Amino acid sequence: MENVTAIIMHATYGLAVFLFVVAAAWRMVAHSDRSLPPEIPLGKVPSWIYGGRDLLVVGAITGFYYLMVLMSLWMTKSGKEIQISAGDLVFNIGLQFFLAGLVLVVVATRMRPVQWLGMRWQGWPWLLLMGPGTVVLMWVIFAGLYSMGYNELMESLGVKQVQDTVELFQKNEDVVVLVLMGVTAVIVAPICEEVVFRGYLYPVLKKFNGLWVGAVVSALIFSAAHGSMSALLPLFIFGLALVYLYERTGSIWAPMVVHFLFNGATVAMQMLVRFDYIPVPEATL
Repeated sequence: MENVTAIIMHATYGLAVFLFVVAAAWRMVAHSDRSLPPEIPLGKVPSWIYGGRDLLVVGAITGFYYLMVLMSLWMTKSGKEIQISAGDLVFNIGLQFFLAGLVLVVVATRMRPVQWLGMRWQGWPWLLLMGPGTVVLMWVIFAGLYSMGYNELMESLGVKQVQDTVELFQKNEDVVVLVLMGVTAVIVAPICEEVVFRGYLYPVLKKFNGLWVGAVVSALIFSAAHGSMSALLPLFIFGLALVYLYERTGSIWAPMVVHFLFNGATVAMQMLVRFDYIPVPEATL
């Protein structure tokens, strides 16, 4: 029932906007008394460099992803079979780097990107444990969801169980397309999505909503941007985990490496499924 998917996607974006507006208004009222001491910043991700103009950029990026989801839903509703060519993937890669470059340019006038993203983090050896450990933890959480009947719920709603990208990994016979999809999932997405969603959208939302609401709103946008209802809740949880890693370390390297490992493991599993080493094609990109 694709109509259910459309409703949930609209509702997810709507919820993100609602939470942002309510939290921003609440903070504005709560901090209107200038006699009170300033709020103590939480976490290691700086938000002081952002201002009102960043909301325009966040709105534009969110609106772009929303339009992409609407286009995908329209194609599904019209019964058109999704065909992805090498040219489409090259365009997608270019688009993702454009968005990441856009936010880099926006922030570069205020702070050096290396300092902004915490790329000189000295605790990077911890990623040898933190990266695989987080991926395993995500798998355990997802397995718990499925054991509680998440798949059955999606099936009862008539929702497609496998994402289009996963299905293409399993069925597409074009080697160039498969290689480009692998590069997009394992390299491009972890770099560009972390710069855009955790590096920029999240701290702007944190500035106006506070840490907790900012994390939830950014995770909602991140999960909905992938356009899959079956993956919506797992990706929301994953988005929260990536925000936690970013706040815990203050470095984009942490969520970026975990995102790389997660997508890399998923692509590897899809290849094993494709060649019948794993009989059940269940994975989320």
